[in-house]
This record gives sequence, structure tokens and C-alpha cells, in this order.
Amino acid sequence: MKNIRTVLVDDEPDGIEQLQLLLSAYPQIDVIATFTNPLKALDKLEMLNPDLIFLDVEMPQMNGFDLLERIRHLRFNVVFATAYNEFALKAFRFNALDYIVKPINQEEISEVIAKADRQYTIHETQLQQLRQQLRQGHISKIAIPGQHQVTFVDIKDIVYAEASGNYTLIVLRDGKQHLVTRKLKDLQDVLEEQFFLRIHRQYIVNLNMVKSFNRNENMLTMVTGNAFPVSRSQRDRLIHSYGWF
Repeated sequence: MKNIRTVLVDDEPDGIEQLQLLLSAYPQIDVIATFTNPLKALDKLEMLNPDLIFLDVEMPQMNGFDLLERIRHLRFNVVFATAYNEFALKAFRFNALDYIVKPINQEEISEVIAKADRQYTIHETQLQQLRQQLRQGHISKIAIPGQHQVTFVDIKDIVYAEASGNYTLIVLRDGKQHLVTRKLKDLQDVLEEQFFLRIHRQYIVNLNMVKSFNRNENMLTMVTGNAFPVSRSQRDRLIHSYGWF
């Protein structure tokens, strides 16, 4: 198993100590340096050439975003450590960036370590999009990582999303399809705030893209011609909450 050269950056020594303790359970994680001063971390990171960084978001002198933006080449994976609110966590998730929530627990660490070998390195566009969404207070795009680049998709252009195991197939109005490494529940958390509805355990649809609703057969037909079943509970929600008599 390949060692993952790891750096920890957190202005609180107790935070560093706790993270080191949690990471000690994973023999593939090789913590090569720790920093409580982000300026010192910035000075050393390119020379250290890590594979992975656990980075505190809120730090004095320089926050985690500022630090990343001052590094010329982002060749490593990043896991943000944050105490941010629920919206901010959704913003992290939808920019395809990994995060752990303070106080950190072993379960979260296990999840990010399991993905560490498969993660793409962070892209500057992801970081810029995340900062913009945190500043604006709403999510308008989701990030879809590809082999060589990250594509940002406007949420309003999504017709439907379909569960496929631990993946989700996203279908756009222009017919393009994207398979993302996110469960449908992750999409549901954000999309249902923007006139989307999970009509079935397998489907979330854009209600603005619905062409017809057959109440007798409990079927929705989209503008693309796709037809999807509606569960009984969501049929009642469509009728009573959305007025689809």
C-alpha cells in the first residue's frame, strides 16, 4: 500500500494533536509535517510536496482559502476541517471538495481516508467557486470532476438525477449526462431547496422541467420525454404542497 504523505495545518495545537491521534490508526497515512502557523505552512508546502493536506478553514493571519490561493501549483488533495454551518457544508460537498466537521470523529476520518487514494487534486476553479458560493449564501452550480478538469453545471439546467449505487447520474436539458461520485441523498439536500423533488427513492426531478403529471398512474413526464414513477407519499406532496390537482 502506497504511503500518503500528509501535512496537517491548524492554528490550535490541540486540534493537531487530536487529528494525529485519529490518523495514527491508518498505516498508509504518513504525517510528514504539522503547522499551527499558516504562513510557515505556506513557506514549506511546495518543498514538502505532500499528497494530502488536512487544512483548517478559519485561522488568524491567513485562512485556509487564502493559503491555497497563494500556492502556485495545487498538486495535492485537500480535506478542509471546518466548524461552518449546514449551508457551508453543502457548498463544500457540491464543489467536489472533501471536508470534516469539528469536533472531528473517527467515522469522518475513515470516510476521507477511504477516498484519499482516489481523490483528484484540487482545482483552482473549485476553490474560486466555493468562495463565491459561501460569500453569496446560495448554491447555483455543482462541480463535476473529470479525469483532467472540473466542469461546473448550472443547477437550473438539470432535468433529473438518478441513483446508481454510490453514484448519481445527472441528466441536463441539452442531453448531456454526468456520472458523479455522490449519493442521491447528497444532491437532495441542496436541490430540494431549489424546486426539485425526490419523487422516488431512485429519482430527483426538476419540477420546472415537468411536462405532465398522470395522477392515475402516478407518473411524471419530463420535457425530455423521460417518464418516472412517483411514490405514494410524494404524490400526496405534489398534490397538497405544490397544488398539482
